[in-house]
Amino acid sequence: MSGVISVHTAPKLPRYCQRKLLANNRLAYYFAPPTWARKQGCELNTEALGTDYLRAVERVEKILLPAFESWRSRGLSDMTPVTPELGTFDWLIGIYQAHQKWSELESTTQRQYTKSLALFANHELKDGSRVGSKQLSDFTKAFVDAVYGKLLVVKIVTKNGDVVVRERRRYANVAMASCRRAWFVGQRAQEQIVPASNPFSRMGLKYRAPGQPIRPTPTATWDELVAFRAAAKRLDYRSIATAALLSWEWLQREQHVFGAFDISHYRPVERPNSVRIVHPKNGEEAWWPLFDETGVPLFPELTAELDEIKKTSLPGLVFRRTHAHRSSAIPLPWITPRKDLRYLRSVVKMIVAEAGIRRELSFTSFRHGGFTEGADSDLTDAELRAAGRHRSSRQLPTYAKRTSKQLITATKKRREERTRSFLFRLNAIPSSE
Repeated sequence: MSGVISVHTAPKLPRYCQRKLLANNRLAYYFAPPTWARKQGCELNTEALGTDYLRAVERVEKILLPAFESWRSRGLSDMTPVTPELGTFDWLIGIYQAHQKWSELESTTQRQYTKSLALFANHELKDGSRVGSKQLSDFTKAFVDAVYGKLLVVKIVTKNGDVVVRERRRYANVAMASCRRAWFVGQRAQEQIVPASNPFSRMGLKYRAPGQPIRPTPTATWDELVAFRAAAKRLDYRSIATAALLSWEWLQREQHVFGAFDISHYRPVERPNSVRIVHPKNGEEAWWPLFDETGVPLFPELTAELDEIKKTSLPGLVFRRTHAHRSSAIPLPWITPRKDLRYLRSVVKMIVAEAGIRRELSFTSFRHGGFTEGADSDLTDAELRAAGRHRSSRQLPTYAKRTSKQLITATKKRREERTRSFLFRLNAIPSSE
């Protein structure tokens, strides 16, 4: 039928816009603000938009979404010009977000940078103007420091009417780092307009307030990893059990393990004795050897489990929700399309409780445990960087050529340390005789 769009071929909709198939086989469109917004007092209601796709999208993008953003930003978004003036900070943000460097960032980082840049740009000055409307040529280090000082604290009015001043150091620091990055990228793209001196550089940002104690990162031990994996298997979360061991052995962040590790990365036809590790955070990638020079497996337990997963899994992400009590024809990934891992983290907390280990442990604790094991194994700094794919500005160009050898050596050292630690604990157990 002419003019009818099927659910499967329908084009992408704006945020909070939904489609519904009617009885006459036509699609109708609706605008539905998120539940959390309505609970917080957003006055926008669910609205029927009719069956005309173009009109529905136009109303959402030009009227409803701007109204929603106005509510969420408390009116600050209304002050943002539609077309930023050339040479302003608003204009710089547009240059940055249109640049290739922006597209190379993972989606979670893009969302964080967007919020951080908006926090700085939407700050209102004493004369009532926004920082974003200010010309870049007028930016000074003193001006940036002054705005940072304002962003560092926020006033909150309690239900009793009391005003509480709260520090948001991490949020403000991320905003300054985002602005610094935007300035550098903009200067390279528009060097005739963006001043070469970056006022966001060398701000001496402190990541802890004066007198605030250092909060150590919860780090798991090998015994806690073993207990966690056993509990995960008892609860039929075998994919999480394998993922925890992978994070420990290959020092991978949870975003990579659940959001980037693909079946095609593990022992492909062209490289059957290696696994391809890609780090979304910094773009680094490497082929990690699975066997040493003599053919002995470096990760016998992990490769056995991954081999089994590869036999039965469909193409795509390795780790999916395959537990029997929530099975489906095509198991869903643990990570959502918006790169969200909150559901996974809630399951991890449940497994931690079942295992009877420290409740403050998280999935990230296993990666930190792997790094700690590496340090206890007397790995060199180069071997740790090779394992974690950490890089610095002073890294030698030949670093990648040494990686394979360092990885094999580092893995052997860690397994030897694991064995020594086990034997020590075994000998420490008093005899029953």
